[in-house]
Amino acid sequence: MSTARETSFFTRIRHRLVVGARRLRANVWPVVQTAVAASLAYLLAAVALGQEQPFFAPIAAVISLGLTLGERGRRTVEVVLGVAIGLLVADLLVLLMGIGTVQVGLVVALAMAAAVFFSERNLFVNQAAISAILVIVLQPPASGFSPDRFVSALVGGAVALAVNHLFPVNPERLVERNARPIFDELASVLEEVSASLGGGDPEKAVDTLMRARRIDEMVKAFNESITAGYETARLSPTYRRSLRHLELYSKAGLRVELAVINTRVLARGAANAVRRGDSVPPSLPEAVLDLSRAVRALAAFLERPGPPDEARRYALEAARRATKILEERHDLATSVLVGQIRSAAVDLLRSTGMDQASALKALEEAAGRASEIG
Repeated sequence: MSTARETSFFTRIRHRLVVGARRLRANVWPVVQTAVAASLAYLLAAVALGQEQPFFAPIAAVISLGLTLGERGRRTVEVVLGVAIGLLVADLLVLLMGIGTVQVGLVVALAMAAAVFFSERNLFVNQAAISAILVIVLQPPASGFSPDRFVSALVGGAVALAVNHLFPVNPERLVERNARPIFDELASVLEEVSASLGGGDPEKAVDTLMRARRIDEMVKAFNESITAGYETARLSPTYRRSLRHLELYSKAGLRVELAVINTRVLARGAANAVRRGDSVPPSLPEAVLDLSRAVRALAAFLERPGPPDEARRYALEAARRATKILEERHDLATSVLVGQIRSAAVDLLRSTGMDQASALKALEEAAGRASEIG
């Protein structure tokens, strides 16, 4: 048992290292963009404008860009407006009351309240509070109002937008880099679920369930990359041709997210079955393997659009194998697993461009069984 635990521990460590390295590769360009923008913003504010402490310029650039690739234009506007509100509130309070512990709390409350009056967006409200704190902590009590800090924030926002548009990320590569880990992990989880159903270790089955749950983080990053990809492709003539490919990913995205949910439920059912020592028909693990093959084929189809025949064939084969089991087994645990396989198959079919009616019809023809799924 201790050997199994050690193996499970090292497997988790290795998985985290792989995921971390993958995440770093996916974010190299945003990190470079942000670092360059921060440096240029500081240089312009310090040299061109002659500011002695141009801290708002690099701060505005970093917050406007950062690792969040979508809505950068809106983020820049929110940063600049948030700085303006924070500066106004802080300057007035410093002139009236000076600096102290109570004033810090008061200025944060007033800046956030003023920002919330206009918008509840977190970035906007937080930036107002942060700007107010920087002013009240760094500004001498005797100094009067100065527009330099607001101009500095404007410079930072402008530089961020310029860097974003002059050196944009390739939208197709961005989306592909964020989509590929989802498909790789989803296929791998399905393979492990298949192995668990074939007589696996209960602890490993639980680890597989935990891996399935962590895919949600990848889905969030994928959705953000779709938004950012559209933004870049629409604004950049160089990448406008990417819109059609992005549309393919966007349409598949929702159904892939549902397939991830079904896989998570399937992994939970498999973990429970292994824990109870349930007898599982041999064709059930094979059906799950077919789902894994369908996921890998879908990933290849989305990266290089063409006929999605292979992905559809594997998805339908998974549904056919699973449905046939119900001719011999009618227990609740098996029925739940079969239902999740069929639901995931429909989601994968729809990810290839099929509508709901066509996907259900294809499944009914392949499985010989009509049902309402998805």
